[in-house]
Amino acid sequence: MSILENKKILIIGDRDGIPAPAIEECVNTVPNTEVVFASTECFV
Repeated sequence: MSILENKKILIIGDRDGIPAPAIEECVNTVPNTEVVFASTECFV
C-alpha cells in the first residue's frame, strides 16, 4: 500500500529540476491515483 493510493494528485515540476511529465509517469504506477493537474514551471 502506498501513501498516494486512492488520492488526487497535483504536480508542479521544475524546468531545471524534475519536470512534471517525469513525476506524472512515476505517479501513474500507483493504483487508483488521479493526476488532476500537472505543470512544469520556471522558478527564478
